[in-house]
Amino acid sequence: MAGLKAVLVVLAVSFSLGGNWVGAQVHHVVGGDRGWDAANSDLASWSSGKTFRVGDQIWFAYSAAQGFIAEVKSKEEFDSCDVSNPIRMFTDGLDSTSMDQEGLRYFTSSNIESCKNGLKLHLRVLPHQDPSETVMPKVATSDIPALAAAEAPTTPSSSPHLSSSLILLSFGLLLLCYVILL
Repeated sequence: MAGLKAVLVVLAVSFSLGGNWVGAQVHHVVGGDRGWDAANSDLASWSSGKTFRVGDQIWFAYSAAQGFIAEVKSKEEFDSCDVSNPIRMFTDGLDSTSMDQEGLRYFTSSNIESCKNGLKLHLRVLPHQDPSETVMPKVATSDIPALAAAEAPTTPSSSPHLSSSLILLSFGLLLLCYVILL
């Protein structure tokens, strides 16, 4: 279930970009195509080698039945899996958060056993990259290279706004059907 949600996130981000610049530089799907899953408790290796910057978007795809995701304030809370006083709880099964400032961010499973088994993630958010260095936003995943980047058209189409609107509308309808079927 979390894998399906992660794929939907990647598709959503790819379609919603529609070849136009958006505020976030990179959309990261935590855990890649497996998402935030107790069976995929090695999120530290997923995040290694990735760069997180101010303006990036982090997506969590997970089964809410296995517990929620808590953002905690300190390394001590993170290390001890203490979610008694979280900054924020993610409870929908498909959530995102913006990396809005530099510094460390800590995310843990609300299920103590899963957290103690490694289902937690800490990120260092670096300063915003100069927009002149980045031409297009990217979708970062570790396991789906074919969907890894939303490419801009090389030649303008006759109706780029209509095309983007139709893609966004199509995705919205797909997401609505998915939610209704749950």
